[in-house]
Amino acid sequence: MEQAVNLSNAGTRQPGGGHERRLFYDKCGRYLFIASACLMTLIIFSIIFFVGRQGLMTLTAVSPAEFFTSASWDPSAQKFGALSFIVGSVETTLLSVLIGAPLGLLGAVFLAKLAPVPLKRIMRPAVDLYVAIPSVVYGYIGLTVFVPFLRDTFQVPTGFGVLAASLVLAIMIMPTILSISTDALNAVPHPLEEASLALGATWWQTMYHVVMPAAIPGIMTSIVLAMARAVGETMAVQMLIGNTPQLAAGFFTPTATLTSNIVVEMGNTPFGSVWGNALFLMAFVLLIISLGMILLIRYFTGRRRVA
Repeated sequence: MEQAVNLSNAGTRQPGGGHERRLFYDKCGRYLFIASACLMTLIIFSIIFFVGRQGLMTLTAVSPAEFFTSASWDPSAQKFGALSFIVGSVETTLLSVLIGAPLGLLGAVFLAKLAPVPLKRIMRPAVDLYVAIPSVVYGYIGLTVFVPFLRDTFQVPTGFGVLAASLVLAIMIMPTILSISTDALNAVPHPLEEASLALGATWWQTMYHVVMPAAIPGIMTSIVLAMARAVGETMAVQMLIGNTPQLAAGFFTPTATLTSNIVVEMGNTPFGSVWGNALFLMAFVLLIISLGMILLIRYFTGRRRVA
């Protein structure tokens, strides 16, 4: 009884003390989150500014036409044409998506609509684990399995080139496509599928004409994310593409990408030289490409919300 009286007196002496303390903690947490967001924004823009400023200094010694339209890369002769690297990045990315997107999408259809529940419980963690494998492991597998296979099967000199790099990239991007496309297919309202089946459509017709069109924004988002992963991949591509500054005349011609050339040459270039600035400009081009893909993702996400 005395404790209850003492607690009542304490509450009377300090009215609203606990509530004011909670408000203070909430205000501190809010300011902490705002400060963290501002710090991250500052760091990101500082990186973009530094890479862009350092890269654009290349254009004081190299004309934009030479950098973007010439395939002649010879730093010892002061030739800095990055066309072969840009084309190599585009080729490997598109080919990997052409190989990996259909396989990932078919896997998503199976996982979302056909797989039994026990198998789904096993497959989803397995796909997440699949994403966590380091890229150098993929590159080593490609180096020891794909390159000898392509060399012996197609009777080519080395086996290195766009095809070997694209095959490994296709394997690397499939988990991204599979996971996001599965969620997109599961998000389609089930009554749409039931109505199509009730009107006499087959299951495949329902999937092709009803479920897939309804899930297309999410599927396109997964493909764009996969392209962003492929265009920015470094180690696996560097181990398989051949690292030769030339335009690829075929699937088995050794070439190079923006990322592979940066990782090969960055350690040998003095900071502030035209050679080093040209590598920074290549990195800035990669940033612009990544920004364009982020804008594509936001576009498809906006379409999904409207739908």
